[in-house]
Amino acid sequence: MNAVQQSAAREDTRDDKVLVAEDLKKHYSVKRGMFGTGTVKALNGVSFSLTRGRTLAVVGESGCGKSTLARQLTMIEPPTSGKLTIDGEDVAHANSEKIAALRRRVQMVFQNPFASLNPRKTVEQTLGEPLAINTRLTASERADRIAHMMRIVGLRPEHAKRYPHMFSGGQRQRVAIARAMILDPQIVVADEPVSALDVSIQAQILNLFMDLQEQFRTSYVFISHNLAVVEHVADDVMVMYLGGVAELGDKHTVIGRPRHPYTRSLLSATPAIFEADRRVKIKLEGELPSPLNPPSGCTFHQRCPYAVERCRKEVPVLREVDGRQVSCHRAEEVGEEDGRPMPA
Repeated sequence: MNAVQQSAAREDTRDDKVLVAEDLKKHYSVKRGMFGTGTVKALNGVSFSLTRGRTLAVVGESGCGKSTLARQLTMIEPPTSGKLTIDGEDVAHANSEKIAALRRRVQMVFQNPFASLNPRKTVEQTLGEPLAINTRLTASERADRIAHMMRIVGLRPEHAKRYPHMFSGGQRQRVAIARAMILDPQIVVADEPVSALDVSIQAQILNLFMDLQEQFRTSYVFISHNLAVVEHVADDVMVMYLGGVAELGDKHTVIGRPRHPYTRSLLSATPAIFEADRRVKIKLEGELPSPLNPPSGCTFHQRCPYAVERCRKEVPVLREVDGRQVSCHRAEEVGEEDGRPMPA
């Protein structure tokens, strides 16, 4: 394949959207005191797309809506409003039969492999259950598929008869990954899949994810707090804040030249070994606002050191600035990638 063909193939891949979310919202009604009720806007208008064979990393501090988004993508919960399509199928308004068929295409890897695996089932039973439920394979065909997937994720044949407590954390996560991949899904949602593992094991699991993606062209939604991990595995990055999208774009664009003050603050807190990689520290004041009572205007303005009066009154829309989508009134004024703060 020559350079022109490779470029065309890359363009085709970029246009192959397996998942599209448009203005996706998830609100919860909660009690406030004896008689009052309130609405938690866990997701408040999230829009993005996922391309076949690529990894979208979702980052943000606790409470920003990452796990709620994962529940929407895996169809555990229906959205309050908005549109979610998987491979062209509308999930938000699908009936139970259609959702059951679509769930085969979207699988999930959880943070804690010990909690996500049934302690009473062997590896063989854990991997065989989704095949028995979702396919018409015979017992021998299921056994062959299980053995093949175990080899791919780095498990030995004798591991098939063992229970989760007999494995290390890294081995348990390999079992969880094998369970997610055994139905050959189009999309895998990985919610902090390496944060519970030893640092020495994390790189092995991340490399396994990347090898599987190359082999099966699986699309990943990779949720993480660790920006070093994101930089290693992601193709695209979506930064979330208080249920909305702060910044969304190609990894090199977002990490190299962040245009949202919140993205800049996250990156400035990332440790760096070499002096040239260190950024000017941007300290955020205050706590994350409550989704029960979000601030007016830009939801970040109470903590933003660069907020002006417009930020307090007017909600910023997600718009294109310098090759990425960003929801900030002052995005064009942000400094270069050296981390210099914007003038107030």
